[in-house]
Amino acid sequence: ATRFNDASSEFDVLVASDAIGMGLNLNISRIIFSTMKKFDGVELRDLTVPEVKQIAGRAGRYGSKFPVGEVTCLDSEDLPLLHKSLLEPSPMLESAGLFPNFDLIYMYSRLHPDSSLYGILEHFLENAKLSENYFFANCEEVLKVATVIDQLPLRLHEKYLFCISPVDMNDDISSQGLTQFATNYSKKGIVQLREIFTPGTLQVPKTQAALRELESIHKVLDLYVWLSFRLEESFPDRELAASQKAICSMLIEEFLERLGWQKPRVKKVTPRPKLNSAVVSRC
Repeated sequence: ATRFNDASSEFDVLVASDAIGMGLNLNISRIIFSTMKKFDGVELRDLTVPEVKQIAGRAGRYGSKFPVGEVTCLDSEDLPLLHKSLLEPSPMLESAGLFPNFDLIYMYSRLHPDSSLYGILEHFLENAKLSENYFFANCEEVLKVATVIDQLPLRLHEKYLFCISPVDMNDDISSQGLTQFATNYSKKGIVQLREIFTPGTLQVPKTQAALRELESIHKVLDLYVWLSFRLEESFPDRELAASQKAICSMLIEEFLERLGWQKPRVKKVTPRPKLNSAVVSRC
């Protein structure tokens, strides 16, 4: 994104996920949707009106090199939904989800000095009062992690950090990875990736079970990268974890291609004058 925004660079096209709509201010003249659908973790659905407007709104930002922006789709069949979404008013936000940050948990813990993090979180969530405009976000995963982390000799802010990390506690390999990371951190203060993962052993899965295992390994590597940005000295192998995570993605893609899955076909478009463009791909 930095190179794309640099007028002196040779990068004129940026391929991005819908994350481009989350506050990035770039010099974009035209947004091209490669698809108007998104997998939200549960199902493949159409983009919502706010999502379309947030993404499309990256083109022609006030104060940017391109004050007027354009938006279109690679597939003409998606244009009606794009036009409809841009013309519709955005729905009013009726309520917002909240989650207690560490400062709140720390202050609350001073009232319960002998309680575990799980106990502090549970008591806080049960007794905190919110107006009708707010609700507590789902804290089930955080509480699951807290039951594991509370068994380790860690300070409160360290426990909190592990609790909010991107771990899937319903995935055995992912949850074991978190437990191992936290255990090694509590014992030695440093977590070497090679202690639980051997680089060079990844290969294309041959079965659905092997695919699921590779996906779980990807989650563990992603967790390590996340922790390395917050505990940099204690998780020193960020580059190794990131490279292995990229290999995981390529191997998963190769397996899917062998099953007959194909990337969306891109239609040829008539060349136009050279402008900075962003192609938004499926997430």
